Amino acid sequence: MQYEFVLTEVHDHVGLVRINRPKQLNALNPKTMDELTDACLAFDADPDIGCIVVTGTERAFAAGADIKQMMDASVVNMLDNPFIDYWDRLRRVKKPIIAAVSGYCLGGGNELAMACDMIVASESAVFGQPEINLGVIPGAGGTQRLTRAVGKAIAMEMVLNDRRLTAQEAYQWGLVNRVAPVDSYLDQAIQLGNEIAARAPVAVRLGKEAINHAFESDLAGGISHERRLFYMLFATEDQKEGMRAFAEKRKAEWSGK
Repeated sequence: MQYEFVLTEVHDHVGLVRINRPKQLNALNPKTMDELTDACLAFDADPDIGCIVVTGTERAFAAGADIKQMMDASVVNMLDNPFIDYWDRLRRVKKPIIAAVSGYCLGGGNELAMACDMIVASESAVFGQPEINLGVIPGAGGTQRLTRAVGKAIAMEMVLNDRRLTAQEAYQWGLVNRVAPVDSYLDQAIQLGNEIAARAPVAVRLGKEAINHAFESDLAGGISHERRLFYMLFATEDQKEGMRAFAEKRKAEWSGK
């Protein structure tokens, strides 16, 4: 697929989606989000791809939404505008998505990174939700995902007073998985993606589903859902192969069935 604002590459079993609006610091407009979600869904449907990495440039993952496109909007305009729905569209992707973040990761960009399943940050990454400076609050899941990631106190300060987190602070508060040098953060994200892609594919998908369910249910409901997915895996060839390989002290060969 050829896109205007995103670039796609394949690295072994990892599909890479790169936001490509460098002059705008990768500000997210509807066309960009449409192309990004289309590319992720295309990789999701590719049986040779086991994990997806979303990234920007070293200077900016995404500096936010394109404010010029919404500054004169009315409530009705915003209700009729499908723009924010693109963040929800990412939830349809069954394979794991890793955000490889460097530089500015602000507003809608931070919400995009948090909509992914894991974040690998470069040492230069800066995370924030500066919408308060525009007289609004985050609207693409920022207040909800951020609070679940870093806790109420830090989320309050970020949303109400534009506190920015450095990469190390984001790691300390549990927002990112790891911090890497600027010259290797993307390579590390792709390596992590290929490690995940080498696991049993059905188990990876259901593991992602179970963890995401934990954010949307109470503990009892989450455990019940997890148990159903666990039992379901005993209908797969990969479960039989994985346990036999363990018993026979050899490396498992996954079929994705």
